Parts: sequence; C-alpha cells; structure tokens
Amino acid sequence: MQSAPGIDVPIGQGHLVRPWIKHTPTIVTVGMIVILALHGRIAQPAHYNEFADQSVVSGIPHAADVFSNAGFALVAIWGWLTLRPRRDSEQLRAGWPGYRLFLIGLFLTAFGSAFYHLAPDNSRLIWDRLPIALVCAGLLAGVRGDIQGGSRSGIDVIVLALYAVASVAWWAMTERNGAGDLRPYLLLQGLALILIPLWQAIYRCPRTDRIAFASAMGLYILAKLAEVLDHEIATAFGFVTGHTLKHLIATAATAAVVWGLTRRFSHDGHAASSKRRVDQPKA
Repeated sequence: MQSAPGIDVPIGQGHLVRPWIKHTPTIVTVGMIVILALHGRIAQPAHYNEFADQSVVSGIPHAADVFSNAGFALVAIWGWLTLRPRRDSEQLRAGWPGYRLFLIGLFLTAFGSAFYHLAPDNSRLIWDRLPIALVCAGLLAGVRGDIQGGSRSGIDVIVLALYAVASVAWWAMTERNGAGDLRPYLLLQGLALILIPLWQAIYRCPRTDRIAFASAMGLYILAKLAEVLDHEIATAFGFVTGHTLKHLIATAATAAVVWGLTRRFSHDGHAASSKRRVDQPKA
C-alpha cells in the first residue's frame, strides 16, 4: 500500500518523517554539482608538492610523511581480518561490497601515498589521490547499501569506483593541459562528508554507527586542516609537520569507521560468553 503524498511514513523504529525528507540527499547532491559547475575550475595550489617535512631516515627522504602512512595499511588489515569472515551476516551483507572497496582503497592508500611522498610531484600524486578516491567511493556505497539493502550494492560500487577513477583522471588530464581542475575529486570527498551522516540520520541507523561515522568525519576535517597548516604546525612544534599529523589523524578516522563496523557484532561475543557460563556444570 502506497502512502498518499504529504502523509508521514514510518522510517526506522517508530520514527515518522515526511516522504520528501528521503529525497534530501538527492537535492543536496544536485545542489553541490550546480554550485561547483557555476564556481568554475578549482586549481591545485601552485606549491602543493612543497611539504614541510625534510627528515631523512636511512636514506629515505621525507621519512615522517612516508612512514606515517603505515597506519592506513594496519587499519585495512584489521578491518579485512575482522569483517570479511562476517561478510554474509545480516549486519554486513548489504554494505559489504562498498566496505570491501573501502578497505582495499585504504590498503592501497598506504603504498600510494608513501610512493608519492618519497619524491612529491604531480605524476606521483595520481597514485596518492586514486586510492583516496576509492576509499570515499567505498564508504558511500557501503552506507548506501546498509540503509537501502537489496541487490543494488554491487552496481553502486561499480558506478562510484568508476567515478572515483574518472575524477582523478580528469584532474591529471586537465593538469597536463595547464588548467588543472579538482572539482570532480573534491565533489566525491564532499559527498562522503555530507551524505553519510545525512543518510544515517534519515534512516535512523544504529547509534553506534552514527557515533563512529560522525567521529570519522570530524577527524577527517581536522586532518584536512592540519594539511593546510603543514608549515605553520612544523614551525610551531618542530618535531612534527602538519602533513605528517594529517596522516595520523586520518588513520584515526578510518579506524573509527572500522571500529563502528566491528561493534555490530559485539553482541555475538556477549551471547557466546553467556552461553559458556550457562553450559558450565555446577559443582
């Protein structure tokens, strides 16, 4: 039975929202596209590849910026080993195609970013931005799969992954032609920051999920701020640069996401523990 226009329909457990609320993410997406289209191209800062970190360890240049990427690989491995065995569970099945892309992209980010920071230039920057774009695409597909379910998750992953690749390819192509344009790449990151909490609020996702993803979004914004203040932070503290700090904070953001996903199965451990206590023979 379909609801008449303008009549409240149930969303989640006992919560009522008007049907148009469900279309808010689409309205936001279209609005962001229009704003970026009207804004015109967004160029990469002229001195983007000139980072504050000049440390050298065992002959490896920019060592702090290089080695601080290791956390991404560790978080990806943790997530893969913890979540993949549960990929067919009710709590994860719908979102797994997206979260799988997120974890793969996160693992590749560790190596792509390290490769870039060994000798920062635009040709290497492609391999830094590409896995980051895949991470954003994976998160969008994963959360969308969680809230909508069905068989569209795989299609969403393919579409978003292709867009991620195309956004980086567009920047690389326009940069070579002397008119670099980051708009498609920035759109993907912006959509992840806005749509994920919006979807989770509209569809009343579990509180732990919302806390985990909100923490991740907040940490990522803080990481981007540290990136912008790379040289200022290096001057103020001396022992760490803003970009190195960005890597560490962004690692914490991805860890928050994985933590939130693993918490979906915390009741399994409690149930097993309770069962063991019940099954223990009495003296």
